[in-house]
Amino acid sequence: MWSKIIGVLIAIMGIIYIFFIPSDPVSTKIIFKLIPMLLIILFASLQSGGESKKYKILILIGLTVCMFADGLIYWFIVGLITFLIGHIWYIFAFRNIKQTSIPKWAIALLLIYGLSMVIWLAGTLWSQGDTVLALAVIIYIAVILTMGWNAFQTANKFVIIGAILFIFSDSTLAINKFIVDIPFSDALIMISYYGAQFMFALSIHYSATRKNLLK
Repeated sequence: MWSKIIGVLIAIMGIIYIFFIPSDPVSTKIIFKLIPMLLIILFASLQSGGESKKYKILILIGLTVCMFADGLIYWFIVGLITFLIGHIWYIFAFRNIKQTSIPKWAIALLLIYGLSMVIWLAGTLWSQGDTVLALAVIIYIAVILTMGWNAFQTANKFVIIGAILFIFSDSTLAINKFIVDIPFSDALIMISYYGAQFMFALSIHYSATRKNLLK
């Protein structure tokens, strides 16, 4: 029952932050941005991890790191590094419940995505003379690809959906910041981001059972 109530609160607070909280003052914006993540962490802590208690702990650490990154992203490089650390914790978590090899179609999609982003995003930054940021972006792309790769190996549909949403959120953020303005980018970024974190939290309950695995 409490999980359902918290799930509703996550949606409500997410909507309030995305659509109703103004950009200024920044301190208020950050506070309301963190509330949905705090609720997602609470939701995750209430999930039964079954036999995969280590997975639950790793996911909780990843969620907490990402919550800090939410606030630090206003200092972009610091936030980027913190999110990268969050992805690494998720990689550890997904490896802990690995079930199968990654499907060939998923390999193709991830590699096409990674190559396209390196050429388009990192290539643009490199051509502008921002070599350090271009290298940082390449490293980040490699890490999120690894996160996605390991997500597919769990065969857990909640993990896979979460990983795809996270990659979409990160990609939209990067393209909007460095390449071209994307209409409704803030909403797209945060809806997919909160959705990703909620899916990871929800995956804890199903980490020890095969009935919800991707077929």
